[in-house]
Amino acid sequence: MTEIKPFRIAIDQAELDDLKDRLSRTRWPREVTGDWSRGAPVAYLKELAGYWADGFDWRAQEAELNEFPQFTTEIDGQSIHFLHVRSTAPDALPVLLTHGWPSSPFEFRNVVEELSAEFHLVIPSLPGYGFSTPVRGPGWGNLFRVAQAWTTLMDRLGYERFGVHGTDAGAGVAGILSMIAAHRVTGVHLTGTSAGMPFGPAVELGGLSGKDRERGERFNRFQSDGLGYLHLQATRPQTLAYSLHDSPIGQLAWIVEKFAEWTDPAKHLPDDAVDRDHLLAVVSLFWFTGAGASSAHATYEGMEVYRQLSQGGWDDGGETPAGPPRGIAVFAGDTTIRSLQDGPLEHWSEYGTGGHFPAMEVPDLLAEDLRTFFRGHR
Repeated sequence: MTEIKPFRIAIDQAELDDLKDRLSRTRWPREVTGDWSRGAPVAYLKELAGYWADGFDWRAQEAELNEFPQFTTEIDGQSIHFLHVRSTAPDALPVLLTHGWPSSPFEFRNVVEELSAEFHLVIPSLPGYGFSTPVRGPGWGNLFRVAQAWTTLMDRLGYERFGVHGTDAGAGVAGILSMIAAHRVTGVHLTGTSAGMPFGPAVELGGLSGKDRERGERFNRFQSDGLGYLHLQATRPQTLAYSLHDSPIGQLAWIVEKFAEWTDPAKHLPDDAVDRDHLLAVVSLFWFTGAGASSAHATYEGMEVYRQLSQGGWDDGGETPAGPPRGIAVFAGDTTIRSLQDGPLEHWSEYGTGGHFPAMEVPDLLAEDLRTFFRGHR
């Protein structure tokens, strides 16, 4: 099936009523410290959950999200949801934007208007996330398979050549696209990359100075103290799935803690860094679609591929070609280090604000960086 169908979000009222009922019956745990050192503190989560139940307006968010043209199509047996916003500019370059975890294509909602003045935008939901659910079978956590699906999607939309941007897991997809579709990709722009692989060696700090040393130290702290979520998703996703799928507070805490840790370090609370309603829209999408469980399984499968590659299970057939031009934007909460990047790097930007979710935190900075990069790569 190659049909592309229009899509609109329409969460059943019974789902909203069920969410509110579950929130009202939360069984809150005791805590020891009352701060963020052991995870999301009860006082903060209670207040946020209270707003989710009685202040947050999902229908308003739903209406706003439905202003973006959305579609679904089936690729390799899997339903893929995506936003497709065509520009009125006569020479518009198609640009494919891919989100990461824990997120959805609506992470880019605050940059769509500005970017679509110059570019055709294609923004898909990763399989197992948002409305690219349910997942029809195993294997969609393999980012090579996702990248191949994205080339099929761009074929169906009639885009022979296009730019790609990705963040977090989406950065991995973007990088793979630059290999498997190098003749089609005009340029690759990345955010949310890391100083090293999570389960790999710590960053050697000798020879690093200034911001690079700070990022290396931050990455090493993350390796020693911030990988609990990844170990669970990468090893026991089904066990974790019961909590994320059955408890909205469990899903809320699982995502909010990552926003607390990964957003701009100068921001005290997650909703200081991002709009509170937009943050809860992210959590709500995970809850309504059951993406907490399926994205955890995607992590498991993705880490299986990583383990195979790290053990020498992949042969690239010889010397890796240079590929399309590549650019990276680094925000205050990131751990990306320029000297550790493989291959040529044409564009490098550093910002003193923002973090792992720049499209939500500092959309103007991200949009300008994307425009600057892709204007030179049409």
